[in-house]
Amino acid sequence: MTELHLHNSAARKREAFAPIDPGHIRLYVCGPTVYDLAHLGNARPVVVFDVLVRLLRRLYPRVTYVRNITDIDDKINARARESGEPIAAITARTTADFHRDMAALGALPPDEEPRATQNVAQMITLIERLIDRGHAYAAEGHVLFSVPSYAGYGQLSGRTPDELLAGARIDVAPYKRDAGDFVLWKPSDDTTPGWDSPWGRGRPGWHIECSAMSWRYLGEEFDIHGGGHDLLFPHHENELAQSACAFPGSRFSRYWMHNGMLLVDGEKMSKSLGNFMTVRDILARGAWAGEAFRLLLLKTHYRQAIDFTLAGLDEAKLELDDGYAMLARAPAADGADIAAMAEWAMAPLRDDLNTPGTIARLRDLRTLENVATVGGSATAVLSRIGQDWAPAPGEAAAAFREAAGVLGLFQGDAEAWLRGGVDAAAIEAAIAARLAARKARDFAEADRIRAELQAQGIVLEDGAGGTTWRRA
Repeated sequence: MTELHLHNSAARKREAFAPIDPGHIRLYVCGPTVYDLAHLGNARPVVVFDVLVRLLRRLYPRVTYVRNITDIDDKINARARESGEPIAAITARTTADFHRDMAALGALPPDEEPRATQNVAQMITLIERLIDRGHAYAAEGHVLFSVPSYAGYGQLSGRTPDELLAGARIDVAPYKRDAGDFVLWKPSDDTTPGWDSPWGRGRPGWHIECSAMSWRYLGEEFDIHGGGHDLLFPHHENELAQSACAFPGSRFSRYWMHNGMLLVDGEKMSKSLGNFMTVRDILARGAWAGEAFRLLLLKTHYRQAIDFTLAGLDEAKLELDDGYAMLARAPAADGADIAAMAEWAMAPLRDDLNTPGTIARLRDLRTLENVATVGGSATAVLSRIGQDWAPAPGEAAAAFREAAGVLGLFQGDAEAWLRGGVDAAAIEAAIAARLAARKARDFAEADRIRAELQAQGIVLEDGAGGTTWRRA
């Protein structure tokens, strides 16, 4: 069995995955800050790491997947002041929206989904550890991490001291000992959420939240930490510094994985450019849109930037139509080659989650099934992929569905997909009327019925077994 390889951002290269405990894989992924609807860029890491978790669960006996909810944040506080809506109402509503939208993209829920508000005690404990070990200090109601105290700072992101200092200049306060020091705890006034602490009433900084939640649910050291590339610095750099200093000898996370950014029509998404889109905007396009958006994301390797376009979404929908049409035609099967074909299709995922590679192999399985079911020659495909299978009808389709399951694709009912949102009884009546017209040699009427159905987005397919239909 080919071993799993992942690109480790900390090493800046692809490495063989060697878990701490092969019997129990543990990973943490940074989740949403819940103050508004999830945008398209928020969805990409959810889908990427959902596929990773599905793969890990095929390869290892136990996987614990933790993805947090950030519900302590100044953006949330600002939204509450602007809208007059209570913070608890904002975070409850937007968390429910996030769950609903991600489920529509086929993402499985994490095993644990801690909220920052439920882990403040752990954050205070970590901060106290850092102060005791000389890595943090209190100043004017704040507690700051002392960057010069940690010799490894900057190694994860690969930034030079000058680049680190430039990033720190965003918030240079007089109480900082060093310009690069960052906030672990800050004071809260009477209008801002706060918790009692040894340093007065206040609230945690963003970075300490993830360190505390990963520690509580995964321990001092775990296997994989994931998130968008935009989190590499300063968020993940600061997480690593805090956790490594709080637990001397710990590497915090063995592997760091980062997905590339999402562009819209070739540009960075922003409201000022008019290209800002939420997941909810995509889902409003139809029942098909969630799975189509998921497929569109997975057609690009997770570490590369992806350019979202509505044309690309429509192309993904057509590919789903083709796959579901193949599944709808295929009979049930239980052949000897099914497992081998499925493993072959999934093999690219072991090479740093190469989803485009697996999607390409799914297309080959679809072709093999169409040849077995409809007719034709599989010689060219088999020669190109270097295999000698001769699948009977239904076998390639079964392998297709199994392999696609690791991508979270093609798991719905094929007939329901092809006929969703239309009056099936009316379509069947029109097909019967067309058949009667053809028997009466009234081909003009038969063509009129076909054209009328086509205008409604219904495609007829005539075959030896009769006429079938699907949505265009």
